[in-house]
Amino acid sequence: MLTKKQLDLLEFIHKRVQRDGVPPSFDEMKEALDLRSKSGIHRLITALEERGFIRRLAHRARAIEIVKLPDTMAQAAPTGFRPRVIDGDMPDAPPPPAARPVEAHAFDLPVMGRIAAGVPISAISEVSHTVAVPGQMLSGNGKHYALEVRGDSMIEAGINDGDVVVIQETAAVDDGDIVVALVEDHEATLKTYKRTGDMIALEAANPAYETRIFPTGKVKVQGRLVGLIRTY
Repeated sequence: MLTKKQLDLLEFIHKRVQRDGVPPSFDEMKEALDLRSKSGIHRLITALEERGFIRRLAHRARAIEIVKLPDTMAQAAPTGFRPRVIDGDMPDAPPPPAARPVEAHAFDLPVMGRIAAGVPISAISEVSHTVAVPGQMLSGNGKHYALEVRGDSMIEAGINDGDVVVIQETAAVDDGDIVVALVEDHEATLKTYKRTGDMIALEAANPAYETRIFPTGKVKVQGRLVGLIRTY
């Protein structure tokens, strides 16, 4: 049998756990039961623990497991009640679920030198090395290659200096695509593509850089961005 104070405290803890997901603090318990000091709460907690209604977990602040409820409370509790461990101020993180092995496919792409995300630099020429790229990053159509980014003109598009961009080789792009553009047959740059009539705008994603506009005959699209690889 529980005393009225013990029953009141157990009910208060149970309701707070159900409502907030965490048990109340000792100060909140003291105020709820109108006790003068927290020592009275400690005695009630100890009594509930000795009678098997709750369990305190060592080295965890405000961590209380409700083991069972009195018959009067259990009847009023929602169907399917199960004791839960509620972590309070200093929770121990649960172990992560076991990783499930999956079959991963990666492809080696040629890295065709460096591409400017800023002022255009030398045009793409020859393969410098290869980089492994996850298969899901590649489009089902066309060839792909990779480029090392130099410059900061595309930082607001999430492309930083030193990133490796994955490019689908194509000349068919839409307005708003980020493309590799070959300017006047000798300079390559990575920019957002916009076309208006017979003019092509190559827009940066950094307000420090101006949009560059060329006649269509001066710009050749060498591909569009489909992925990005960053090394920390």
